[in-house]
Amino acid sequence: MYPGAHAADRPDAPAVIMGGTGEVITYAELDAAANRLAHLYRSLGLGVGDHVAFCLENHPRYYELLWGAHYAGLYYTAMSSRLTAEEAAYIVDDCGAKVFITSDAKRDVASAIVADTPQVQLRLMLDGTVDGYESYEELVAAQPATPLDEERVAGKDMLYSSGTTGRPKGVKPAMPSDPLATPTSVTGGAQLLFGYVPEMVYLSPAPLYHAAPLRFTMAVHQVGGTVVVMEHFDAAEFLQLVERHHITHTQVVPTMFVRMLKLDDATRAAYDLSSLQVAIHAAAPCPAQVKRAMIEWWGPIIHEYYAGTEGNGLVYCSSQDWLDHPGTVGRALLGEVHICGEDGEELPVGEEGTVYFGGGADFEYHNDPDKTAGARNAKGWSTLGDVGRLDEDGFLYLTDRKAYMIITGGVNVYPQEAENVLAMHPKVHDVAVLGVPNEDFGEEVKAVVQPVDMAEAGPELERELIAYCREHLADVKCPRSVDFRDELPRHPTGKLYKRLLKDEYWADHQSKII
Repeated sequence: MYPGAHAADRPDAPAVIMGGTGEVITYAELDAAANRLAHLYRSLGLGVGDHVAFCLENHPRYYELLWGAHYAGLYYTAMSSRLTAEEAAYIVDDCGAKVFITSDAKRDVASAIVADTPQVQLRLMLDGTVDGYESYEELVAAQPATPLDEERVAGKDMLYSSGTTGRPKGVKPAMPSDPLATPTSVTGGAQLLFGYVPEMVYLSPAPLYHAAPLRFTMAVHQVGGTVVVMEHFDAAEFLQLVERHHITHTQVVPTMFVRMLKLDDATRAAYDLSSLQVAIHAAAPCPAQVKRAMIEWWGPIIHEYYAGTEGNGLVYCSSQDWLDHPGTVGRALLGEVHICGEDGEELPVGEEGTVYFGGGADFEYHNDPDKTAGARNAKGWSTLGDVGRLDEDGFLYLTDRKAYMIITGGVNVYPQEAENVLAMHPKVHDVAVLGVPNEDFGEEVKAVVQPVDMAEAGPELERELIAYCREHLADVKCPRSVDFRDELPRHPTGKLYKRLLKDEYWADHQSKII
């Protein structure tokens, strides 16, 4: 259940195919490259449980970074390639990475974070170098391609989840201790639910740094299948790749469904999609009309799950489940679902409350014991902060997000980050950031601002505030539009009644998440 085993049995089998260029990385090549990187880590003194981080685009060598850390028993943090230098430096420093790997495409950010990441012992760059970085290719090529001469322990990812109070927090699993060949929980679940087998061909259209693409495609490698990676999502190209590579499995976000449904009839009908056996979607609620249209187009092969980076629970829904219970995200498969009121007590069937999981995997937020404690109630159940209800059959329906998290195009955005930035602008007296409906992305980020001088409210200040926010945060976290108000609804104590603002923008929608 790792690339080396498949390299021994089927060395020339394709492990990775790049969608745009057609470049193929075989299992023998992937295993050899991962072994070399693992040796490099050991030569630097990194042992089991040490930490590495990397930030790059969907690159042909992405998986050797993942598997090299995995082979060496390390924690590895895959960072968004869209981060600003300020955001990237924070994560590299916070996770305690001793090695940081990036690419020439990220040279500007890479150069900017050197001074702010003093814990890093070695900085490597693919496809070129800049001051402070050594050539990844040269250092790795000098290492042996044979396995480490030790009992190998499987590493673990530590991915960052955006924080409700500003900074993202790393979701840290227990210390690596499992033998290298141990299947992950995602692999086991994917085999049971989605029929993962060596013959599968999985199309991954999303950035690989996200939890689902990273974990589900590494699971493909554990069973010996092929991963086809799109460098960037394009609706028509997605369909082309399904036909060209006889794709059997894929995972998308609802925005991708929307883009494909908007293709003209001739384009949609031009490609043979009959090889598709499983299409998984998650990360964001799927509008009912979109999901129904996709089931009509592709057939009952669409599967949905609700889970978080934290791994504390899993809810699953087949196409038939959804058709029988429209709007559901499914029933619990990992952990039990509990709906609790503000007093922490469990609510009756049909009533809305905070969604908790009991009996799921344990986790902690790195360097944030308060957030770790806040995610649990007195019964020991844990929550991702969502609000929902259960029906009589145990199916879960999500109705809101307690922490006002925004999901735009499948990306989680916590508005506090943008609020913290915009509040520091000299022309802003008060600000609230929230998610508002967007036909393509589900939600988009909007700022509602009380300016210092209402006479300055208008398009020019709107552009200035958006640009200011993008200087500090990834563009996906920044508002796409700004509305101006004489005053924001606040309690005399200072508490912002964001619910009143959100209700205005969602007045024509039955649910406050789409």
